[in-house]
Amino acid sequence: MTIYFVFRLICVIFVPRKLTNNDMEQTKCLIIGSGPAGYTAAIYAGRANLSPIEYCGMQPGGQLTQTTEVENFPGYPQGVDANQMMMEIREQAERFGADIRDGEIVKVDFSKAPYVCTADDGTEIAAETVIIATGSSAKYLGLDDERKYNGQGVSACATCDGFFYRKKTVAVVGGGDTACEDALYLSGLAKKVYMIVRKPFLRASQVMQQRVMERENIEILFEHNTLGLFGENGVEGAHLVKRKGEADEELVDIAIDGFFLAIGHTPNTKIFREWLETDEVGYFKKINGTPETKIPGIFVAGDCADPVFRQAVVAAGSGCQAAILAERYLLGR
Repeated sequence: MTIYFVFRLICVIFVPRKLTNNDMEQTKCLIIGSGPAGYTAAIYAGRANLSPIEYCGMQPGGQLTQTTEVENFPGYPQGVDANQMMMEIREQAERFGADIRDGEIVKVDFSKAPYVCTADDGTEIAAETVIIATGSSAKYLGLDDERKYNGQGVSACATCDGFFYRKKTVAVVGGGDTACEDALYLSGLAKKVYMIVRKPFLRASQVMQQRVMERENIEILFEHNTLGLFGENGVEGAHLVKRKGEADEELVDIAIDGFFLAIGHTPNTKIFREWLETDEVGYFKKINGTPETKIPGIFVAGDCADPVFRQAVVAAGSGCQAAILAERYLLGR
């Protein structure tokens, strides 16, 4: 009998045991991402007594924190600092019991419920529902000056920041539909808009090209590339090169107050693509325009599932929808 118990003790100490869902941290609702969509989902999930766990990701507060002042979010008639606004929404979520954590979810297993998600510190969580609100990242040219002047003249959201450039001169980088839309929007605010296009033509649809060409205060700089930006207290101009690498290459400087990137966004959906459907760019596909996905209990919200609007108020609304659907899903079970 003594030998038997010694053997059992050795097995307990030395034989590895496979973890089960019962060994993991459990939650009714796991929220991945912390922009307006993620934090709003946490508010609604918290008020529904789901005790949600939320992982903030690499950029707590989301892409919105890269801008300065927000003037188009309801409830702030005088505008609000973007970081302050996101902190206030986070505090509201925490008030209702959301467990908001720093860190990133790096691996998921959506093969069966509860769904297992692994954080970058090795923590494994078994979640009955998951709301993915990982957002998207604006594409940049990769210039050091883009980081230097971030929030001081460099922006990736014309509708967010265009108001600050009323009666000023700005430049939009890109030649597709998004760039044309941004240029048209800014032309209604700014004194002059340059479009910096590296090709000798626009890639936008014919109707968008025509609208841009007809707008008097838009000037298209074809076959131009940006080399850098300059300015003492923010962006004051851009160094360009025309027909780079050609015999008639020419260096050009333009005076501008704002520099807008419109060369696309990359949805932060890579680790989920094995399980969920995305379009050709990588944005999540939703069912009938709702935050639902093909996997029951998995919901998507915010810019990671929105290639069109990319606005904070729209993202917040989709976070609300996702949390309500998560609660209904759990009640239905």
